[in-house]
Amino acid sequence: MTALRQRLIEDLQVRNYSPRTVEAYVAAVAKAARHFRRSPDLLTAEDLRSFQVHLLAQKVSWSQFNQIVSGLRFFFRFTLGRPDVIPMLPYGKKPRRLPTVLSVEEVARLLKTARPGRERVLLQTAYACGLRLSELVHLQVSDIDSQRMVVIVRQGKGQKDRHVPLSPRLLTELRQWWRQHRSQPWLFPGHTPRTRQAPVHPGTVQRMCWRVLKRAKLTKKASMHTLRHSYATHLLEAGVDVLTLQKLLGHNSLSTTARYLHVSNRHLQKMPDLLALPSRDQAEVTDE
Repeated sequence: MTALRQRLIEDLQVRNYSPRTVEAYVAAVAKAARHFRRSPDLLTAEDLRSFQVHLLAQKVSWSQFNQIVSGLRFFFRFTLGRPDVIPMLPYGKKPRRLPTVLSVEEVARLLKTARPGRERVLLQTAYACGLRLSELVHLQVSDIDSQRMVVIVRQGKGQKDRHVPLSPRLLTELRQWWRQHRSQPWLFPGHTPRTRQAPVHPGTVQRMCWRVLKRAKLTKKASMHTLRHSYATHLLEAGVDVLTLQKLLGHNSLSTTARYLHVSNRHLQKMPDLLALPSRDQAEVTDE
């Protein structure tokens, strides 16, 4: 490991960035260095502009584009002490698309299609608790508090802990699942004896979800994260207020949670059916 890379890692760690963010930012700087085939501290502002154009030509997603920009901005601002370069590293404007949401009936269909055991309980837990995939796979047996009927989500996004309600039905399913594997500490350990000491891999769960979606013959473009979107939307439609939902989802910003207001159809269902309203001619006939 070069001294420059070590310094970048230390700069991130002293600011308490998560291990995943450290890995992503280091990879971003390394990507730029490989592109130009020279040390990243020798890159100029024009090099960075050229690199962003290259990323666009490679058709990377806007999420990946902005993550790379974040890594480079941090590197030049803090590790190199060159904040003058930052204006040459603008973020891309990510399109604001509404999230895909499954209806309550579609979620029920998905869960019914999932095979009893690992498949079903993973999907049930993700939906009933509104968890991110990384939060789901890192649940430990001790995080299920049956006395207080809560699930403890530890070190979620932003390294924050939070509590979410534990459904009595989910508790029953989790107890049945626990009797099958009885593995510690992970609630959802890896499949094989070699991997049982680690949590199940997120990619394994994602691929499992796609297989169940295909078997359920659901045509919406969905993933594990769709269950979290569905959880949030269904709670809003059931009358849960946005501030409470923000805490359940672990969002820093209320505006992030508020986007589910655009997906919820509770207020849309209260709108009048314009085609059912009497026209002016009809009203005049009725008056006569």
